[in-house]
Amino acid sequence: MLPAQRLSGAVRVFKPASAKRVTLESPAIEIMTDLRHSHVATINPQANIELANVYMKQRGVRSLFVHNGDHTLQGVITATDILGEKPMRFNQDRHIKHSEILVSDIMTPLNNLEAISIDEVRRAKVGHVIASLRDAGRQHTLVLDRDSEGSAFICGIFSLTQIEKQLGQAIPLTEVAKTFAEIEATVVSH
Repeated sequence: MLPAQRLSGAVRVFKPASAKRVTLESPAIEIMTDLRHSHVATINPQANIELANVYMKQRGVRSLFVHNGDHTLQGVITATDILGEKPMRFNQDRHIKHSEILVSDIMTPLNNLEAISIDEVRRAKVGHVIASLRDAGRQHTLVLDRDSEGSAFICGIFSLTQIEKQLGQAIPLTEVAKTFAEIEATVVSH
């Protein structure tokens, strides 16, 4: 049993500092969501997309890792996948009800996903991550590490939404900027 003490006097509740502001020159690792220290939002590939959408809203996330029974990554599904044109195209091709569309039907499968090595992330700056997201036209990118046996696992994720919060401004993905100067000019002008 742990000893407890009665509270008295002026006791405050700890309030963490707000999200740290970053710049394009800040280390990329500062903006990575480290999945080794966070609960990962996952879903089964056989769940329907309506359930996936509800789950994302409940968790306050815009993407879910799709895994099978042994927790092996099968793919990723995003809010854009669910709310965009993928389900409509799937309906037209298969002639099924929207409520019958499964996560596995519209997710991005594992073999279409890319990830950045954690070693690259440790050397990168925030501007590099933004340039990579822009170049790929994506909202998220995964970070890959290896355990002591050499098996690959996803250890982190970069989210454009999170980067925007930490930078304190929107980052448009439509313009392709490759250098820090181009990115900075785009970010500053918006």
